[in-house]
Amino acid sequence: MSTDAAPKLQRGQALRGPGRRRIGTIDAIFVDYLLVRTTGLLPVDLYVPRNEVELDERGSPTVARAGKDAYDAWHRPLKRAPHD
Repeated sequence: MSTDAAPKLQRGQALRGPGRRRIGTIDAIFVDYLLVRTTGLLPVDLYVPRNEVELDERGSPTVARAGKDAYDAWHRPLKRAPHD
C-alpha cells in the first residue's frame, strides 16, 4: 500500500496568494472553478478558475493574484435582484 497520496483540494482550506497572504476559504469545489468566500467584515464570493490554482510544497492551494486584482478577476456580482 502506498502512503504517497497526492494532496487534494478540500472544502474549508485557506486559499492563499503571493506571500502566503490569505484570500479566503474554499467553500465549494466544482469541475472548473472553486467558490472562495473572502474574509472580512463584508465577505465576498470569488469564482476562482481551477487552472489558476496550484498546490504549494505543503499541499496548500495558492494563486498568483491577490487583493484588488483577485477581486476584479473573480468576483461575479448579480446583474439584478433574483426576484425581479
